[in-house]
Amino acid sequence: MRPSPSVSGDGVPQYVWDRVSVHYDRQLWFERAAVRAAVELLAGRGGERALDVGTGTGEVLRQLARGPARPGEVVGVDTSEAMLARVSQLPAGWSVQIGDARCLPFGAAEFDAATACYVLHVLADADVAAALAELRRVLRPGGRLVVVTPGIPARGPGRTLALALDRLAARHPNRYGGLRALDTRPALERAGFDIAKERWSLLGYPSICVLARRPGP
Repeated sequence: MRPSPSVSGDGVPQYVWDRVSVHYDRQLWFERAAVRAAVELLAGRGGERALDVGTGTGEVLRQLARGPARPGEVVGVDTSEAMLARVSQLPAGWSVQIGDARCLPFGAAEFDAATACYVLHVLADADVAAALAELRRVLRPGGRLVVVTPGIPARGPGRTLALALDRLAARHPNRYGGLRALDTRPALERAGFDIAKERWSLLGYPSICVLARRPGP
């Protein structure tokens, strides 16, 4: 869980991400179930070109690579070179590169599918809107986007934990801002996406996974 905005460019020194990269994978257990749900929702298809925004050390890429119908090409982007340096070996044709979610280094309609896992909730509202606008721009008409953020379930034991984590994030944003809950569905709709499906993951960080589509044939 990112403690502060890795892709927002809002003044967080880059060395913070370089330092975090050394031990970031220690907490991946708390993310893996939701990332697995995101990969299932994305339903990758052979021959597709996919984008992963906020790749970090590559958990989404690893799970996509193990999937039964992995995309033909995947590009992962992150602002931290140190994070990307810890990404394990990728399938042929897959790559990672430096990139900012608010200004993606790609042309329009280059990708069939995209993921943004545990990234949008650490951005300012204006940056969330900018990142979603960029994701819509680089997706082809009919393209799929899956986003994962911490969330607060309407009921059940996961709600108590999620509320506690969200309060902790509000009290100590510099240290625990990555635990802030965010329901991305309103922002996705404002950005011009159609919400197709959602799924809650309560193993690890209580999280909401949303599948959205760029309208088109």
